[in-house]
Amino acid sequence: MLIHDVAEPSFARRGMAFTNAMFDESATLDGVTGRRTADVFSIRRMLEQRREVPLAALGFMKLIDYLRPQVLIDARMNKRSVPERQAGLAPLTIGLGPNFVAGETTDLVVETAWEALGRIIEAGSSLPLSGEPRPIDGHGRERYVYAPADGRFETGCVIGAKVSRGETVACIGTAVIRAPLDGCLRGITHAGASVKAGTKVVEIDPRGDPARSFGIAERPKMLALAVLAAVAGRHRQEAAVSPAVARI
Repeated sequence: MLIHDVAEPSFARRGMAFTNAMFDESATLDGVTGRRTADVFSIRRMLEQRREVPLAALGFMKLIDYLRPQVLIDARMNKRSVPERQAGLAPLTIGLGPNFVAGETTDLVVETAWEALGRIIEAGSSLPLSGEPRPIDGHGRERYVYAPADGRFETGCVIGAKVSRGETVACIGTAVIRAPLDGCLRGITHAGASVKAGTKVVEIDPRGDPARSFGIAERPKMLALAVLAAVAGRHRQEAAVSPAVARI
């Protein structure tokens, strides 16, 4: 498995992903290590060794042409943009999230909405974006902070840190970002990342347990199992011995 990402991902839930590897060379998630690599030759070596998951921000089509993957998974979950057509870039293509159409944009679609989470769609589209996040301890969208402006994100806070409502946790230029609730930092964008206005940069978990900010959460775990089921159903033999590329 190869993960393709942008060079400076703004993803905030860094304790639940390999995002830190794009800044700090490596990151470990539930005992599995992901490591950033800058050339296609080391990617091939890592895939053969099967000890670590390679992450790369190289040209996407360059990687596709070099690796010729059997499976391509678009896990970027760009909620409001229409994904480009990826069917044909690999023998099996899978899209996660809204706006994918099975048989058009990708071969298969995995539903990411809670009401049908993990459903494998072989024809037709996924559910439209519902708009509101699932509440935690009675708190919904107010758990999040979005970037008020374009700029470089700066913070000295770490994932899992306990914060109080109104406490300064980051800044973008002269704009100060404060914790909207008491709780733990379930997500905070990596210091130094370039962000666009409207990007989700902070998430508070009001339950206050730092351990809940790390590891694979319920929803991503269910999505991962659904993707594995989709791959097994379509490419049982080939997928066992051929590389896969995931876009995040």
